[in-house]
Amino acid sequence: MASRQSQRRLTKEYKAIQANPPPYIEAKPNDENILEWHYVITGPPNTPFEDGQYHGMLRFPNEYPFKPPSISMVTPNGRFSCNTRLCLSMSDYHPDTWNPAWSVATILTGLLSFMTGDESTTGSINTSENVKRRLARESLQWNIKENQRFIKQFPDLVKQNKTNIEIQKQKQDQEEKSAQTLNAHLDNEQPIDVHKNLDLLDPEDRARLLVEQEKANPVQNSFGLIVGVVAAAFLAAFFSFIRSG
Repeated sequence: MASRQSQRRLTKEYKAIQANPPPYIEAKPNDENILEWHYVITGPPNTPFEDGQYHGMLRFPNEYPFKPPSISMVTPNGRFSCNTRLCLSMSDYHPDTWNPAWSVATILTGLLSFMTGDESTTGSINTSENVKRRLARESLQWNIKENQRFIKQFPDLVKQNKTNIEIQKQKQDQEEKSAQTLNAHLDNEQPIDVHKNLDLLDPEDRARLLVEQEKANPVQNSFGLIVGVVAAAFLAAFFSFIRSG
C-alpha cells in the first residue's frame, strides 16, 4: 500500500513523463498498484540494441522518494539477466547514493545509459554484439508471445508490434522472391566465350585479350617464333644458292 507522500509524488511524475517522455523511454504505473511501474526502452540507433523493445519493472518502496526503487528487466536483451534486481547507483542496492530529487525519468535515463555501455555490475551479463542484435530482432515477437505482463500493461504496443511484425515479414518475403528470381535468371543465362567472339569486343578490349593470351601461352608463342625464324633462314639460303648458281 502506497503512502500518501509516495502516491502524490508518483502521480506527479506520471503526469510529467506523459507530458515530456525521455528519448527511447515509455513508462507507466500498474493500474492496481502505483508502486509498481512498467517501462519500455526502445533500443537507440547505432547500438547493438537498435530497434529492440525492452520491457522492465520498477518497484518503489512506501518511503519513496526518500528510498530508491528496485530495477529489473523482463525482455531478453543480452546485457542484463532477466527478472533480476540490478545493482545501479539509483537502485535499491545503493540507498546511500540515492538522491530524493531523482525521478522515474532520471532512473530510466540512467538505466538506458548504463545499458548501452560495457560496465559490469550485479545482474549484468556478457554476450557478443551478434547475440544482442539477434535478441533485439526477436524482442517484439517475444513481448507479444511470451510476456504476459507486457501484454496486460501495453495493449497499444501489442497492436503496433503485430503490425510491425507483419510488415517486416512481407518485406522479407519480397526480398526472398526477388533473390530467387535473380538466381533463376542467372542460371538460365548462357555464358559468352570471348575467345570465340572477338568480333563482339571493341578494339581496345580485343587487343588486351590477345596480349593476355600471349602471356598465358609463352611456350606456344615461343615455338611459333622459332618456326618462323627457321623458315626465314631456309628461304634466305635457298635464294642465295640460286643466285650463286
